[in-house]
Amino acid sequence: MEMSIHSLSMLFDQLGLKSDPASIDAFIGSHMLPDGIKVSEAPFWTPAQAALLKEEMLDDADWAPVVDELNERLHPRH
Repeated sequence: MEMSIHSLSMLFDQLGLKSDPASIDAFIGSHMLPDGIKVSEAPFWTPAQAALLKEEMLDDADWAPVVDELNERLHPRH
C-alpha cells in the first residue's frame, strides 16, 4: 500500500489554519462533529475550505486519506 505523501499538518496549512500539533489538537478538540455530518459539511469551514475538503474526497485525490483522517478525528468515538 502506498503511503500518503501529505500529512494532517500539511492539510491544515492548505486550509489556512495553524498547523503545529498542539494547534491541530486544539482545533479538533473544539470542533467535534455529531454523527451524520461529513467533514466537508461542518458549519465552521469557510466556503473555500469546505470546497477543498469536498473536492479532495470526491476526486479520491492524494489528500483524501488525510481528509479522511481529519473526518475520523472530528467525530467522537462512542
